[in-house]
Amino acid sequence: MAINRLSILHVYKDYFPPVKGGIEYHINLLSNALKDSGHDVHVLVANTRNRYQVVRSNGIEVVKAPQWGRFASSPLTLSFGIYLKRLGKHADIIHFHHPNPTAEFSYLFSGLKNRMIVTYHSDIIRQDKLGKLYSPFRKRFLHACDKIIVTSPNYLQTSNVLKQFKHKCTIIPLGIDIERFNSSGDRSQIESIRKENGKLPIVLFVGRFRYYKGLHLLIHAMKDIEAKLLLIGTGSEDRELRRLTAAEELGDKIRFLGELSNEAVNAYYKACDMFVLPSHLRSEAFGLVQLEAMCCAKPVISTEIGSGTSFVNVDQQTGITVKPNDVEALRSAIQFLIDHPDKRKIWGERGRRRVKQLFTKDKMVERTMALYEAVVGREVA
Repeated sequence: MAINRLSILHVYKDYFPPVKGGIEYHINLLSNALKDSGHDVHVLVANTRNRYQVVRSNGIEVVKAPQWGRFASSPLTLSFGIYLKRLGKHADIIHFHHPNPTAEFSYLFSGLKNRMIVTYHSDIIRQDKLGKLYSPFRKRFLHACDKIIVTSPNYLQTSNVLKQFKHKCTIIPLGIDIERFNSSGDRSQIESIRKENGKLPIVLFVGRFRYYKGLHLLIHAMKDIEAKLLLIGTGSEDRELRRLTAAEELGDKIRFLGELSNEAVNAYYKACDMFVLPSHLRSEAFGLVQLEAMCCAKPVISTEIGSGTSFVNVDQQTGITVKPNDVEALRSAIQFLIDHPDKRKIWGERGRRRVKQLFTKDKMVERTMALYEAVVGREVA
């Protein structure tokens, strides 16, 4: 049966804006697309401060529960469950984004019986011991949900948690708004970027400076390469990465550009010769920034960590995948692309086609809506 207007509640830790990150961008993109399709969309997250707040972001109500701080990346808040119950009782679908133990505990004790979908973005990696303590509760939570969205077949095959719930899993890859990259951009800005880097090959990274990104490996890999490495972003590893760059005397090769506007980032994507995502842990579950670089026809170097990164970037088709924690492999891959501009062009064009075929916002929203309708349709049939 056809479902008309749905009330949808997205639940996570943070929302963009102001927090920049792959999951936050994804929730923003999906929420706005659903709103534009005529659905009633709300978002529940934790505040960055200890106070209750409601903001409207592009017409979407975002409720922020007060928090005291964070422990093992989870918001510390006793009131999250109150707001979840208040908002959830009016929702046709509650869409959780995992991992977020705070929200998942809150749901288990809320008494809510709504139709519920979980996007399983990542296993809990860094907090392994705490994850084992949390495991029985996560199992109950995933048993309670109607469907689990997994963003790549690779992650479904390699996650020990998801293997227990394969019968509930649906593959829906993340998508990007390709319209953002369709314009040719400001040619003078692109030329200026190339000129200010001495017309050397440009290696680009975009993202948060997090523990799992492997940026220390990329910095070491630049030691014997005649190229410029441009790092766009910031994060908890910023100071240590700058210290490492200075200690290795690589300040002439590596530039820290901080956070930039979308327009500026687009120009750097178009000016670079290759994009590198050197993540060495499975916390990097997908790598949306790879799609952005590929949409600009740039070859990608990423790592084989058993996650969606190598589902997005196909080795020897759209770029190169290397072993994680391997500085020499990273260095060799970068040098290969420097030495083979023909491969850069061929793989870059293949990457752009792959994004348009598999990873657009429209395809992601269409598949998500079909899942919503199947779940709600079962309830009212």
